[in-house]
Amino acid sequence: MSAWLELALAMGLFMLSHRIPAALGIKHSLVSGLGPRGYTAVFSIGSLALLWWVILAAGRAPHLPLWDQAHWHRWAVNLAMPLAIVLGSFGTAAPNPFAFEGRATGFDPDRPGIAGLTRQPLLWALALWSGAHLLANGDLAHLIVFGPFVALSLAGMPIVEARRRKAMGRAQWQAMTARTSLVPAAALLSGHWRPKALPSWRRLAIAGLIWAGLWHLHAPLIGVWPAT
Repeated sequence: MSAWLELALAMGLFMLSHRIPAALGIKHSLVSGLGPRGYTAVFSIGSLALLWWVILAAGRAPHLPLWDQAHWHRWAVNLAMPLAIVLGSFGTAAPNPFAFEGRATGFDPDRPGIAGLTRQPLLWALALWSGAHLLANGDLAHLIVFGPFVALSLAGMPIVEARRRKAMGRAQWQAMTARTSLVPAAALLSGHWRPKALPSWRRLAIAGLIWAGLWHLHAPLIGVWPAT
């Protein structure tokens, strides 16, 4: 199998894995059989395994440079990743009816939590992760890998928001989003939102553990040390 064919196969399977369960109508059956948490766990493990293959395949593909790597490019990754991990950790399963990763229940418009910072924390995390890694690599194979993630995350934000706005109705949407923003920290800077509590220490601890794990496992699993 040529390196380019392997990369195409890995990317294709990764993308299809996110469409096949819903397209074939088996997602509901899997959720019923495994339970919501069980399905999420199995799906997440499978997705991470396929993503690991995608990244390894990109590393094995012929190196066709598109731009030179500057020293600050690698520092951009080191700075972006903690932010991405914090956004993902605080956004997943948080009360946030505006995002696909959030919970529809428990949301208080006067205390919006992570939605006060941004209504789409996981998509911003994905954009930070993929954009920083694309910048730091700068070759054709990694453009093929990270470019679609950048495009899908940025394009997905208005799509998700439009669907949720349509489902809620204009009046409810305006009332629910009064103290939130799509652009990170826009509601904070404009004065529409002020945090009324300290961040969850549990979610901060989870973010710290994820960051430490990724830092130490990056070289053994990916083959590149995430340092200067």
